[in-house]
Amino acid sequence: MIIVGWVAVVIVMSLLWVRQKQTGKSGIVDVAWSMSVAGVALFFCWGTSDGLVARRILISVLAMCWATRLAWHVWTRLRHETDDSRYLDLRERWGERYQKRLYLFYQFQAFGALLFALPMLVAARNSSPLGALDYLGVAIWLVAVGGETIADSQLKRFKQDPANKGKVCQSGLWHYSRHPNYFFEWLHWWSYVCLAIAAPYGWLTIVGPLAMLHFIVNMTGIPPAEASSLKSRGEAYREYQKTTSAFFPWPPKKV
Repeated sequence: MIIVGWVAVVIVMSLLWVRQKQTGKSGIVDVAWSMSVAGVALFFCWGTSDGLVARRILISVLAMCWATRLAWHVWTRLRHETDDSRYLDLRERWGERYQKRLYLFYQFQAFGALLFALPMLVAARNSSPLGALDYLGVAIWLVAVGGETIADSQLKRFKQDPANKGKVCQSGLWHYSRHPNYFFEWLHWWSYVCLAIAAPYGWLTIVGPLAMLHFIVNMTGIPPAEASSLKSRGEAYREYQKTTSAFFPWPPKKV
């Protein structure tokens, strides 16, 4: 089952790589990634006869709602831009090797989609009755997805105001974190840990949020986003870095 899910996503990402060569929009992979995670999660939930049916339904609904919101948000932003700034930066850095490296990056995303769907497979095989941990998981999901939606909305409104061109958004949730959207995205993955922890080997699902934290903080999230912001906003963003937490929301420092 796991191999089948992975092969399916590998094919999807390969086709998308061909498509982005035609459109020039490499950021489409971010739309596909969230929907791939949800698609594999649905396959896991209903490809196994183990686990409580009510929990499998719950996981399916949570995964699809999360993926649809995130994919739509990325898509609406991407269709009005030349491409995501992260990929424009990579295109400049990689030069002639861009397409070859981008294909490998797409396949890395395919593996990531499988990796982050695995906690949902473990949760789907949890046969224990719904209890406090499940309700805690739903509560975390609501806070996380709600927080990410608010952060995205605040940044979108800020950018739509012509008076803010070249400025740094420091209002709302962005007053407490330079990347509140990433923080709430990471928090969201703990909801599946709560749903899975009572299952056999459920403790292994903790690896998911820990891996996500590493990717966001050290690799594909904050570093390229910060580099792009410094390039476009310069000293204003450097001052923002001095006062505001990079990831975890926290009252800003006084300088």
